[in-house]
Amino acid sequence: MSQTTPQRPLVAIFWMLVTGLCFVMVTALVKYLGARMPATQSAFLRYFIGFLLLTPLFWRLRHVPVDRRLWIQFGARGVMHSLGVILWFFAMPRIPIADLTAINYLAPVYVTLGAALFLGEKLAFRRIAAVVAAVVGAVIVLRPGLREIGPGHWAMLAAALVFGGSYLLAKVTVDKAGPLMVNAMLTLLVTLALAPLAWAVWVPPTWQEIAVLCCVALFATAGHYTMTLAFAAAPVAVTQPVTFLQLIWATLLGVLVFGEALDLWVVVGGGVILGAVTFITWREAQLNRRAMTPPDTATRF
Repeated sequence: MSQTTPQRPLVAIFWMLVTGLCFVMVTALVKYLGARMPATQSAFLRYFIGFLLLTPLFWRLRHVPVDRRLWIQFGARGVMHSLGVILWFFAMPRIPIADLTAINYLAPVYVTLGAALFLGEKLAFRRIAAVVAAVVGAVIVLRPGLREIGPGHWAMLAAALVFGGSYLLAKVTVDKAGPLMVNAMLTLLVTLALAPLAWAVWVPPTWQEIAVLCCVALFATAGHYTMTLAFAAAPVAVTQPVTFLQLIWATLLGVLVFGEALDLWVVVGGGVILGAVTFITWREAQLNRRAMTPPDTATRF
């Protein structure tokens, strides 16, 4: 196939830098929000505000055909992603920002395994090696036996696994419905799924908390948009290594703003995990295939 879109790697890197800053701001704002509000309620308000922002998009998509099988897949992804978002909001106030960012890099690795188990993709040696490297990186981050692994760490490990399943369903549905429809339905269904759970534990939010969650929704929406711009300008193999800077920024943010201890093991372990993900992406691009592992910055907030 001939290349119809000119490659602009510097533009792609710029937009990926902006994307990373947006997502780090999301993390910082949720960290600042704290644990006074239940995680389910915080997640619901974030997606409800995002739904309001995307309302014009639903009007544009009203004529897109959706069959019964696609509805089931959309629904399954909505439930799965809802669980992942709750776990993410639960983990955020309880573990250092750098830990959360590094563990989240595992999601694309789970996608690689899931694609082999459920979609029939070949698990070649390069992918096996990358998965093993990622597991080593996770062990470096968590260091079981050398430090306490709290509920926040377990929640984030589960969140990365659940997000991996959500991304697999996105891969299955995007060719049928297109990326706009897939993202719009995710926002709608996660909002609906979280609404009764949030109502069951509802704590009246303060105006400050509502303002913070509005900023979370704005930065998350902006980050997904700029990420799309980056992918349009160059292949994922170009933009993937830039995502490592998110771990650097998250570490600095934790140290300088929230007074967290600098943990070089987390940076090293996160680098090993991201290196494994980057290798998979680069190797797939080298072999002229469609990369099966989405970037760690895929929709997760």
